[in-house]
Amino acid sequence: MSFSSFHRLCNLRVLPARLARVPSQFTMSTVTSTQNPEFKKRSVVSNFIFNFDTPDGRPKVALFRRSGQVSTYQHHLAPISGTIEKDDATPLAAAWREINEETTLTPASLALMRHGKSYTFSDPSIRREWTIYPFAWRLKLSGPGDQAATSKIKIDWEHESWDWYDPLVVEDSESFGGVPRLNESLRRVWFEKDLGEDAAKILSDGLDKLANDFTSGARQMAGDALGILMAVIKALPAQETPEQWWTNVRFAAWHIWKNGRESMGAAIMSALLTALSEIERTVVSTPAEFESRTQRCVDILTKQMESRNESASLVAQNLMTWIESTFAPANDLQPCRELSILTLSESSTIYQALNSLISSSSSSSSRLQNLTLDIRILESRPLFEGVSLASKLSQSAKDCESDQHGDQTRKKNHKITVYTDASAALASQGVHLVLIGADRVSSNGSVSNKTGTLPAVLSARYVTSAANQPARIIVLTESDKIAPSLPANNGEKDKPENHVIESSDPSYVIRTWESTASSDRIRASARTLISTSTSLARTDAGVDRSQVVGMSVNVQVQNISFEWCPSDLIDGYITEKGPWTVRDIAQHSAKLGAEEARVIGDL
Repeated sequence: MSFSSFHRLCNLRVLPARLARVPSQFTMSTVTSTQNPEFKKRSVVSNFIFNFDTPDGRPKVALFRRSGQVSTYQHHLAPISGTIEKDDATPLAAAWREINEETTLTPASLALMRHGKSYTFSDPSIRREWTIYPFAWRLKLSGPGDQAATSKIKIDWEHESWDWYDPLVVEDSESFGGVPRLNESLRRVWFEKDLGEDAAKILSDGLDKLANDFTSGARQMAGDALGILMAVIKALPAQETPEQWWTNVRFAAWHIWKNGRESMGAAIMSALLTALSEIERTVVSTPAEFESRTQRCVDILTKQMESRNESASLVAQNLMTWIESTFAPANDLQPCRELSILTLSESSTIYQALNSLISSSSSSSSRLQNLTLDIRILESRPLFEGVSLASKLSQSAKDCESDQHGDQTRKKNHKITVYTDASAALASQGVHLVLIGADRVSSNGSVSNKTGTLPAVLSARYVTSAANQPARIIVLTESDKIAPSLPANNGEKDKPENHVIESSDPSYVIRTWESTASSDRIRASARTLISTSTSLARTDAGVDRSQVVGMSVNVQVQNISFEWCPSDLIDGYITEKGPWTVRDIAQHSAKLGAEEARVIGDL
């Protein structure tokens, strides 16, 4: 389909302001409403349920024929849809509610696969303006074949029938018989329709890699995201028009941001926005053959990935400069001073900063030579990343005892102590400095970091203030972890709680209880919890989930990966660009928000 045909099909209205800034050969259209005040506005979810265990091995999507009892689009094919109600916390919450009401499916038989970028259109025939939030779901199957999947879905009065369809044959046409923009909604979650088989597989595999990476930090994952985008661009079909190519590149970037690991989305999106802006400036604006266009994108992305490695070292340098001016003895004649630092988890930025601090304090040529370090690290359950950080830092301290670069070094009595998370208050006694990393920073300066951050900060605040020696709470972060400002909600400013909150698999917690290090009593208790709870029953525990359905006990184990530390508990931020204030963060966030709207807002 040509770009002009797609334009006509979707009945898009092009805004002159958009045309003015996008080169003619890459002109994009924006889906907009008629903004007719007489049209009723409705925000709805569209749930596409996929079955991957089919006889022919090809994925199928469930489409439901609406009954004659519904108010709109009777007897048309549609996904499971419904209005987002005022008491729905999020569109995702509304999606789950509608699925359960209209199919009886629950999280036990359904898993979220992807969500798509929302969009708005108007239907003058019924005087409605629709804002669509598409979702893709994967049906969990107990056996191969459509029959096993069919038995899980039980429709209600809103539908008269349903069937499985090849997603590639769904189209927005009168002959297909779907609701308006059915295919437009589908393609926003099923990018296989637009990217081609090779590029779509690369993107799908890349999203799985990001979603299941619980060891890399935000900086590393942003670099991985750039690599995924590069691979997708190299695999895009050569026959695409320039307009289709640029749309697909931006949609791929959006999916990497939103459907990879969204809790790390600030760093990922910042990296992708920088890349897209450079591609727009140097590639989109200049006509080129497909091969040349692809190679120029590869060069841009490669250069950006290489430059990202420098940011953490710049943060470390800026921290040492700040410590020199704040804590280091004024001259060599003064006695050594002990600097006590509390941290947690295993942020790569924190590690590089502390590693540089150990090295500098061990060198006779450094202004930090009269500092000895007392580093206290919370173990960071359930994955114990703090233990790994302590191990690496202890090796760094050992390495610094020898002269490896011709610089005179001297043995220092640095201390590294690992504390349990529950002993954060004890670990805070006498601490001068609390260093925390950041996976995401909101526009008001609040920081999302590994769970345990807030108790550590509050403990340090209370304990050290009571001793009249308040600790400094410092965030070490690259500026690309600052999230674009979110739109105001009912006139309220951007709040941390409006950002994504990630819950990890509770099995990581449960397996600690079940380990041989636990007592027989604790291991037995863990088995009891699993066997009597519908939410915890799992295959690897030897429990048949169907046997516990209907029990009154619903035991839950929460494994929340990240939590927010409010900005009013933070004394300062050190970035690769130097010390920043909340005002600096707000300005940077607003700039990112504007750039996001400019580059991908019209998709």
